[in-house]
Amino acid sequence: MAQMGRPRQFDRDTALTKAMHLFWQNGFGATSLSQLKTALGISAPSFYAAFGSKEALFQETVALYLKSHGSVMDCLWDPSLAPRAAVERALRGSARMQSEAGHPTGCMVTLGAASAGMPDDAAVSAALTAARTRNRAGILACVERGVAQGALDPATDVAALAGAFESFLLGLSTLARDGASQKVMDDAVTQVMRLWPDEPSARG
Repeated sequence: MAQMGRPRQFDRDTALTKAMHLFWQNGFGATSLSQLKTALGISAPSFYAAFGSKEALFQETVALYLKSHGSVMDCLWDPSLAPRAAVERALRGSARMQSEAGHPTGCMVTLGAASAGMPDDAAVSAALTAARTRNRAGILACVERGVAQGALDPATDVAALAGAFESFLLGLSTLARDGASQKVMDDAVTQVMRLWPDEPSARG
């Protein structure tokens, strides 16, 4: 008689990484349950038993992304770094991560929000929104710290300068997804960092 057990035939962490890559490549809306089950190699009952729902799995993959690949932005909150150095490190780290091999190109946070089919569902998009908000706040805090420490002119429009860096960060995803090389992206970071001089502007 055939044994009717239901042993878990997959490693959950490996499955989570595969799901993250699928969502990263396609976005939430364009990733079907059928694609997920095929990629993870599990049946529908096993899928729901392991992850609960597509939405819950997506939330887990976003958390995994932020803890791993997305951690390149954590330097924005490192008080031991000079504010300009923190912004430059974040942009160079993000550019390198987004164009390296071994996973989909671009940024999951940026591309996930912009992907066709993303539902207007706060429960699904909340983690992506929170990550973008944190990055925005980190860049702004660095610019504000630069002014406070005298590394930027006191007359600097901090919101505009921070917005320029954030817009560049978001644009890196399109460059990476379109196949830009790491060198092209790193050179682009060098150019955008010219918005923040190495030395304070000459005073009056």
